[in-house]
Amino acid sequence: MPPPHQAFDDFVLRTFARLPKSLHHAMAWLRHPSRRGVRLPAALLLIAGGVLWFLPLLGFWMLPLGLILLAEDIPPLKRHLARAVTWLEACWKRVRRR
Repeated sequence: MPPPHQAFDDFVLRTFARLPKSLHHAMAWLRHPSRRGVRLPAALLLIAGGVLWFLPLLGFWMLPLGLILLAEDIPPLKRHLARAVTWLEACWKRVRRR
């Protein structure tokens, strides 16, 4: 079993691969370590947009992307998200087997 942070990074790469090309490039650019000053406000805006999922154009899809960006700068959050991702993927595999 890979370390939790590696499982999380693999999940992030798989998730980004499913995004539209322009959003994929923007998220990859934001994950670069030198972009912290831009990444934190972007993460908070995405999380706020995810909370306002009921409004047009905004959606729940913004919440996980915001958390992924925020986890780049907050190691404990990355650890918790890695556990959550591992659990969700295991649940999804069980559901698909049925």
